[in-house]
Amino acid sequence: MNQQRPPRHRPAGLGDSLRLRRGRWPLAATVTVTAALALAGCASGSGNAASPGSTAAKPVSGGSLTYAVDQTEDTLNPAVSGLDVTGLIDRNIFDSLVVQTGPNTFGPWLAARWTISPDGKTYTFFLKQGVTFQDGTPFNAAAVKASLDYAVNPATKSEEAAALIAPYAGSTVISDYQVQVKLKQPFSPLLQALSTPYLGIQSPAELTKPASRYIPVGTGPFKYVAWNKNENVILQATPAYKSPPSDAAHAGPAYLSKLTFAFIGEDETRYGALTSGQVQAIARVPPVDVKPLQGSPGFYLQTAQAPGNNYNLYLNVTSAPLTNVDVRKALAESINVPALVNSVYFGQNTAATNTLSPTTAFFDPAARSPAYNLADAQRLLAAAGYRKTDSAGYRVNAAGQELTLVWPYAAILNREQRNVLSDGIVAEAKQAGIKIERPAIDTPTLISDLENGKYSLFDSSQGRASADILRYAYTVPWAQGGGDLSLVQNPQLTGWLTEAAQTSNPTVQQQDYYRAQQYVLSNAVVLPIYVENYRLGASDKVHGITFTPGASPLFYDAWLAR
Repeated sequence: MNQQRPPRHRPAGLGDSLRLRRGRWPLAATVTVTAALALAGCASGSGNAASPGSTAAKPVSGGSLTYAVDQTEDTLNPAVSGLDVTGLIDRNIFDSLVVQTGPNTFGPWLAARWTISPDGKTYTFFLKQGVTFQDGTPFNAAAVKASLDYAVNPATKSEEAAALIAPYAGSTVISDYQVQVKLKQPFSPLLQALSTPYLGIQSPAELTKPASRYIPVGTGPFKYVAWNKNENVILQATPAYKSPPSDAAHAGPAYLSKLTFAFIGEDETRYGALTSGQVQAIARVPPVDVKPLQGSPGFYLQTAQAPGNNYNLYLNVTSAPLTNVDVRKALAESINVPALVNSVYFGQNTAATNTLSPTTAFFDPAARSPAYNLADAQRLLAAAGYRKTDSAGYRVNAAGQELTLVWPYAAILNREQRNVLSDGIVAEAKQAGIKIERPAIDTPTLISDLENGKYSLFDSSQGRASADILRYAYTVPWAQGGGDLSLVQNPQLTGWLTEAAQTSNPTVQQQDYYRAQQYVLSNAVVLPIYVENYRLGASDKVHGITFTPGASPLFYDAWLAR
């Protein structure tokens, strides 16, 4: 889908709804491992969780690491794309003004320090000096202004960056190394937004080029070498790099000489590439292969729990019979989520009870979805007017209408065995007499149906290391460029989430975010399914990989044992 407006998150990682909105789907790699790696080469002899053995020996410089991922990118321009894989790659090329050091804490990066005006509308950043872009252009306040202005320019057609800083009003260059960022209204998630790779600072010289000639140029530890579409992206270390974030384990250039991202979409092929030594590390180790990997000498597993909205099932509250809260609650109580998740994922993904992941700031541990209770689900359905069942075992109302919900899907969206999980959900709902239809429809029709609310259920994960993801997920409808698949549009809920984004008072933020979580769960506008765990598999020769608070791997401190 070629939208001109920015969609809302999985930022920073954005996720499934973003991939759908783009209309340029993350293709499973159809090339063989040999072809995918032909240009990559193989290695020869933060709130970050460091890789095993990272402190067991002294880091050494040199070597080439190939990291296999399960998605292909659409562009390497971080201000345009919002795909996870683009952010993963671009994090190595681009530095940010600030670094996120925890769920709601931030440290210096390209900005040595900053101040915030009393009204929360002006952020003044004092920049590091002596930093140079990879094309030789000097880094300064003008470059910061150019990058932010470019991100929000409608001509850029941003899929993520513009949405992250929606209240941005402009920047003023005070001096070479002092810039003021001005907002239309207070916006407490600004620092988190600025910490993402999608708002990494770009070379102003590159931003003036047409899209056909664009290459990614930042101040980061690796610089762009080549992009072989649907095969790999090749980077090499920036020799004079000297601008790491404040939480980095070392200063100076990256240890690795070369970093390659190979695109291998098929799970078992990607896993086989690791165990056969064709690559040194992979993303998304299949759950069924976790224990075999852990039991294989020479390899290790590293995990990070993703923040943001979990993989959830969103209930369209504007679509009958889900307009009735009792029907929504009955659906939630008819699904034994923990049993399903454990069965499908062998314990490698955790069943969710909240719309938010526990690693997200302002996660409310007391806010929980209705627990599995088949008897109560049947009671609620009877109270909603569905007292009888037909010959197929589905509930019918007094007019003889079958209780039917429509959950459309596109096969290309399937990953992490979500098709198997959905089959289980359909089967369990039937036990309560709820019929769920799963029509496979073409992409344009699916997008149109989502824009027009022509569905009962839709599943999505929307990741971001900020509770502000709730505002995007429950206040801005899909048709308006948002992520509200429940179409809840409740003024009270909107008020809480708007206030949370505008206040700098953490007590008020916690109160608002807690109320929002309690509302969407107690009113069953969402059914949480599982918390996503990023599973990274690697050779034990790989050391020093860390994770961002957003559960994305970092390679600046990574090194290879000889």
